[in-house]
Amino acid sequence: MRRLPTTPARCALTRSSSSSRNSDADDDAGGHEMTSAAVRRRGPLLAFVSAYFVSATGTALSAVAIPWLVLVTTGSAVATGVVGFVEMAPYVLLQATAGPLVDRLGLRRAFLLGNLAAAVAVFLVFLLGELHALPFGALLALVGFAGAVRGAADSATNPMIPPLARLAHWSDERAVGIYSGANRAALLIGLPLAGVLVALLGPAGTVLLDSISFLIAATLTAAFVPVIAPAPAEAGAKANATARVSVRGYLAELREGARFLRGDRLLLSLLVLIVVTNLLDQAMNAVFLPVWAHDRVHDAVAFGLVGGASGLGMLVGVLLTAWGGRRLPRWITFALCTLLASAPPFFAVAGTDAVLPVAVVFFVCGVFGGVPNPIVGAVQFERVPARLQTRVLGAMKASAYLGIPFGSLFGGLLAQAVGLTAACVAAGAVMLVVTIAPLVFPVWRGLDRVEPGLAT
Repeated sequence: MRRLPTTPARCALTRSSSSSRNSDADDDAGGHEMTSAAVRRRGPLLAFVSAYFVSATGTALSAVAIPWLVLVTTGSAVATGVVGFVEMAPYVLLQATAGPLVDRLGLRRAFLLGNLAAAVAVFLVFLLGELHALPFGALLALVGFAGAVRGAADSATNPMIPPLARLAHWSDERAVGIYSGANRAALLIGLPLAGVLVALLGPAGTVLLDSISFLIAATLTAAFVPVIAPAPAEAGAKANATARVSVRGYLAELREGARFLRGDRLLLSLLVLIVVTNLLDQAMNAVFLPVWAHDRVHDAVAFGLVGGASGLGMLVGVLLTAWGGRRLPRWITFALCTLLASAPPFFAVAGTDAVLPVAVVFFVCGVFGGVPNPIVGAVQFERVPARLQTRVLGAMKASAYLGIPFGSLFGGLLAQAVGLTAACVAAGAVMLVVTIAPLVFPVWRGLDRVEPGLAT
C-alpha cells in the first residue's frame, strides 16, 4: 500500500516553481474555460495520465486474475506466493537498474516498448491458459518477463511528468496530484471490477483485458505524447556520461547516495518501516486475501470488493491530506495514521469470513493509510540536498520495493505452514510492533522540522 515518490528529472520545457504556481493561479483566476490553446498544452499530460490509468487498471485486473488462476489450477497457496514473487522480483530489479537503459532509449520510447512487451507476455498467459497448454514453469517465465518490462517502463513514468506539466503550464504539484489520483482510481475501479470479471469471464479472460490495456496505454502515448528531450546542458552531460559509462562509475554513484542515507537516522528509520510494511502488505494482497476469498468465502467478487474498499479509502485519505495536510502536525499525524492503518486488516481477515465487516475495516484503514504518503514525500525532499535526490531517493525506492517480492513468498509459505488464520495473526502482530515505533522512538520527532541547510 505504501509507495515512495521518486524525484523528477530536469528536462526541457522546465521553468521556475514560482512561475508554475503563478500559472496555476492564473488558470484558477480565469475561471475554468479552456481555450483551444490550453487544450493543446494540456492534451499531452492528460493523455499520458489517461494511458497510465488504463495500464494501471489492467494491472489491477491481473493482480486478482493471476492469483485466482494459480489457485484454480494448483490449489496451492505456496504456488500462488511463488508466482507473486517471480513477477515482482524482476519488476523491482528493473525499477532499480533500468535507468541507464531508459536514458538511452528515451523516456517515451521506453514506456512504449515496455507496455508493448508486457501486452505480448500477458496475452500469451491468456492464450496458453485457454488452450490448456500453460505449465507452471511457462506461467512463471511469462509473469517474470512481464514484471521485468513493466519495471523498466514504470521507471520512465515519473520523469515524464515535470516536462509535460511545464507544457501544460501547470505546477508539478498539480500534475503529480492528477497522476497519483489516476493510480488510486485505477485500484479503486480495477480490483472490484476484476472480481466481477473473473466470475463472468474466468481468470484467463480477465488476463486478456490486461493485455489490451497495455496496448491502449501504448497507443495513447504514441498518438498524443511528444518526445521528451533533455535540456541542452543536460543533454551534453548525458552524452559525456554515455561515452564513459562503466560499472565502477555506476556503483560509485549508488554508494554516494547510500552513504548519505546511512547518515540520516530519520530517513533510515523511515526506510526500514516501509520495507517491513510493504513486505507484510504484499503477503496480504498477494496471498492472504485471495486464499481467504477462495477457501472461506468461495467467491472471487469478495477479493475484488475488499481490495476496492481499500483503494477507495486510500484515495479518500490522499485527498483529505491534500486539502488539509498543511494544518496537521506531521509527526503525530504520521505515527497515529500508520499505526491505525497497518495491523487491523490482518486481524479482520483472521477473525471473520463475513465480507462486509472486512471491507469496512479495509476502507477505514485505507483512509488512514493514504495520509502518511504526502508526509513521507515532503520529508524526503526537505532533508536530501537537490544534487543527491536522484540517487538517495532512488536508493530508498529500490530498497523499499525489496520487501514486496519476498512478501508474496513469505505469505505463501506462512499460510501453507500454519494456516491462514494463524498466518494473519502472526503477520498482524509483527505489523503492530513495527508501526508502534514512530510513537516510541525520539528520532521520529524529526518529521516535524526541517534540518537547517539540508534542503538546498
